[in-house]
Amino acid sequence: MSDPSSDARPISLSGSGPPETVLGPEEATADAALADAMARSTASERRDAVSAVVADWPRHLEGWARLGDLARDAMEGYSAYRVGYHRGLDRLRQSGWRGSGYVRWQHPTNRGFLRALAGLARVADQIGEVDEAERCALFLRQLDPGWTAAMTEESS
Repeated sequence: MSDPSSDARPISLSGSGPPETVLGPEEATADAALADAMARSTASERRDAVSAVVADWPRHLEGWARLGDLARDAMEGYSAYRVGYHRGLDRLRQSGWRGSGYVRWQHPTNRGFLRALAGLARVADQIGEVDEAERCALFLRQLDPGWTAAMTEESS
């Protein structure tokens, strides 16, 4: 298995704002496996199939976010979203991100990370981790000033 996240991706610098980082694509085979998993007929079958995808491709950010979406309870979702978030931070750093700058939803390859971060914010709020929920929500707006929760709902 090749690791597309190890490919250094340049960040773009702009005279009009912070740099922007765009994550590299996931492995095509992993994307196909995730699409197949998400097409299963029941939530239980989808969850099991997505779990198998992230077991085979543990760096697949969209896989972790989708596993969080399919969680049976808040703590299971929190765990999957948190893994996706931390794996995403690792991928961002490998792609040249230095802790600030844009990571926008408009780039499909960024969506797994942003979906995991949004899920983490949502579930943290549900379980009473208000400070974490607020930090995650602020981080989303810093990464993409045009961010809205509707973005994740539109592309589900």
